[in-house]
Amino acid sequence: MLNFLRSQNQPHWPHNLTMARLVARALRLGRSALIQTASPPGRHNQQYQLSYLLPILIWPRKTILVAPQSLQEHLITVEIPRLLATNSQISSSLPKKVIQTNLPQGPDFNGLLLMRPEAWLINQWQDDQFSKGTPTIIDWADDLETWVQNYLTTSFLPTNWNQLMQVYPDQADLIRETRVNLTRSLFKHGVNPYSCHLIEQHEQKILQNLIEGLSLPLRNKELQNHHLNHNFWSQWQSNGQLRWAEIHRQRGSFSLYCTPYDLSEALKNIWTKQPVVIIGGALDLEAKANSYRQMMGLGNLTCVKFSPDRHHEMIQLYLPNSLPMPNTPQFQAALITEIQNLLHISSSAINRLTVLLIGDVPLKSQVGTALASEFGSRVQIETVSPEENGILITGWEFWQKHQRELQAPKLLIITTLPLPSLEHPLVSGRVNFYKQRGLDWFRLYLLPKALQDLQRAITSVRESQGVVAILDGRVIRRSYGQQILAALSPFAKIDYLDSKIFLH
Repeated sequence: MLNFLRSQNQPHWPHNLTMARLVARALRLGRSALIQTASPPGRHNQQYQLSYLLPILIWPRKTILVAPQSLQEHLITVEIPRLLATNSQISSSLPKKVIQTNLPQGPDFNGLLLMRPEAWLINQWQDDQFSKGTPTIIDWADDLETWVQNYLTTSFLPTNWNQLMQVYPDQADLIRETRVNLTRSLFKHGVNPYSCHLIEQHEQKILQNLIEGLSLPLRNKELQNHHLNHNFWSQWQSNGQLRWAEIHRQRGSFSLYCTPYDLSEALKNIWTKQPVVIIGGALDLEAKANSYRQMMGLGNLTCVKFSPDRHHEMIQLYLPNSLPMPNTPQFQAALITEIQNLLHISSSAINRLTVLLIGDVPLKSQVGTALASEFGSRVQIETVSPEENGILITGWEFWQKHQRELQAPKLLIITTLPLPSLEHPLVSGRVNFYKQRGLDWFRLYLLPKALQDLQRAITSVRESQGVVAILDGRVIRRSYGQQILAALSPFAKIDYLDSKIFLH
């Protein structure tokens, strides 16, 4: 590894050797590990993939790498050929087959399987023997919770009602009546920015009458043959489910969804099938990742957390002292003024992309309108092709998804902390789940999620050693502010505006 890095004659991730040894140890001893790299995949000069590719390609037995399709293509076309061309030890160990597949291979296969997360999860639940005892590397694990949640979420869509009547033609009136009653009830809910609502008790009763009338899910075979989600009704009746409806007001229809509150119960048996190395940028504030491990059902395993380089990845953190708190009527006007001041000062010093992260949907629109009247076409909302000196306004989900594709901003403005909003029905549903069990829902759910999102959001700014401005006074005035600052470290704190801060 050291010889290879020296031969590249370019900057490289500083922890490559340490991480390569950890992965090699996991392969050799069958000991699972969780590694936090503090580095986003796909950013320039920050590639840590070499750290696991080298031991995997030398390892003489079957291994599985779980990664999104885009990363797989990069590994196949760039990183693996580069390793093979310059490393005689790897070249001599081949021909080790490297296969992109969604299907398990036979027992004689001793190569490397590249699998998409969705395919890997399907095989984990549907094939008890799949990957049993096979070392598995999971990259981009910052998205692992979302991958699992999406897989375990079942749905009943508007088109499924007609299909249900085809399976139960003798109960068509009951099905039609249920749909009408649910539509009438769901459309009485007030409009919210999220277009979804939790299923209330009387609405669950409407569906329960349908379930009893059709004896669901007794005809799973028929449901499956008609391309219905035959797991939906079984899961809907299970305990520990978050149930909600997405309302399509313009079409006059709705979709039903349910997903487990607790992912750990569903996952804990998977981790015992094979040794796994879970690799993410920022999974937990602590090195031992107790909160993350509990949430994901992970037992004892080796945990390592690398820190950003203080010399090359330190950010400048602007925290103004005088802004009103976000829950006050004065906040919005003061916020827009502060953003305008930041943009004027930064524009005089740099000609680079500026990103505004705004989680609140109505606030995003209001800020966008105010800034567009002053900065014109430079202001764009959630586009992957902003101008070089553009002002990109985006929500957290969009930024997490596309941050790797965009140039690293010199200024990232975070209007409010990414604490999940209690006004979101799904968030309030999860909070109620914690409350019913007497658990600290803020410390166990809202705060860890915010810390993880914050760490992920600023990774590209570290690359440019840029400025992160957080305009939420809770960082300074709330006790949990110290945990937020710890998640943002290393940084140089500033509380004044000066164009010189953008010239470093």
